[in-house]
Amino acid sequence: MPLTWTSKGNYQDMWVFCEQNNNQFVPCSIEMLGEARRLMDKYNKDYSADEKVVAVVFGYQIDALVQEAIERGADVVYSCDDRNLEHFLLEPYTKLIAKAAQGKDTYKSYDEPRYFLFPATNNGRDISATALAALDSGLASDSNLLYINDELIRHPVKTKRGDKVEEIVYPRILHMKRPDFSGFEWSTILCIDDEEKDFHPQACSVIPGSFKALERNSQRKGIRIPVSFGLVAKDLRTKIVKREALPKEADLTNKDVIVSLGRGIAKNPTQGIKLGLELAQVLNADVGISRGVVTAKYPVDPAYMQYIRDVRQVGETGQKVKPKVYIALGISGAIQHKKGMDKSKMIISVNADPNAPIKEFSDVFIEGDIFEVIPKLEAHLARALGGTK
Repeated sequence: MPLTWTSKGNYQDMWVFCEQNNNQFVPCSIEMLGEARRLMDKYNKDYSADEKVVAVVFGYQIDALVQEAIERGADVVYSCDDRNLEHFLLEPYTKLIAKAAQGKDTYKSYDEPRYFLFPATNNGRDISATALAALDSGLASDSNLLYINDELIRHPVKTKRGDKVEEIVYPRILHMKRPDFSGFEWSTILCIDDEEKDFHPQACSVIPGSFKALERNSQRKGIRIPVSFGLVAKDLRTKIVKREALPKEADLTNKDVIVSLGRGIAKNPTQGIKLGLELAQVLNADVGISRGVVTAKYPVDPAYMQYIRDVRQVGETGQKVKPKVYIALGISGAIQHKKGMDKSKMIISVNADPNAPIKEFSDVFIEGDIFEVIPKLEAHLARALGGTK
């Protein structure tokens, strides 16, 4: 029989950092609460346990947010309500998370959370890294699938006992899956203890849109644990003196027609972007790109640089879109891209490779070089729509 690992510390519950902006949760916060609720309901059944979903909410005048967190699945809410926290500040938020997670109070008697989820937003990525450094544990970034079970591990470092590498069962491990290699494979990250130290919380950042939020349930009850502010001047070295809302650079989520460009533009990136833009103008569409274009960092004319930035990326780690018409130009159709656009009502693709994966889920597939096909397609559509080409 293999050995079963016993942690040195006492760890419980799944904690969720709920990011808010202008006293509204960012969508990923409520998505994570819903998934945390589902995970812990199953966990409690599987392990005959009674562990909780714990939300962490910081801000100013946040009573309504605390109540919403409970209605969205939290059993417990750690909150700090202070004017200094009205807008996200990395250092104060980090110290308050560590204070709540490591402290003991009327609710929490254990050492640290068992699991901790953060949104993979700009702010969430920052706070997840600094918070887990403060808690002396590890972090899996950009996860999109989570599950908990026991795992039999045989590892030359983790499970070496003397001269022998043993097989050891690590119980209640959070499996954190994430897309890699442009979505061609998933990696599973495990945060497991070793003989010298425990790695808790087991933590990850979650890709927005990965999970479904729960509907609000006004009948749900929970408890609120205030976290005293208790920070001093050196903790507030950064101050926000003025805020201006910037328009979204590229929001493709509500577009009826999207023209997306992939690595097929490689032989002449500037011309490829230009042709894609011209086609988009004929269709009153907006322009997206694949992850391949983002990572390739093609040299393009400065006038077109804005169209190869990651804000326009469609895919599992970019924007998830569902237009009436999606036109994929020179995009192979890797799973990472497919998961961002396969809810489109009609998919039209152009690719020189007759065996490109995108062919399998396209309504219309055109085999050909995009530099030859796009002008013909544009001219045909222009005439059909009453243009002059």
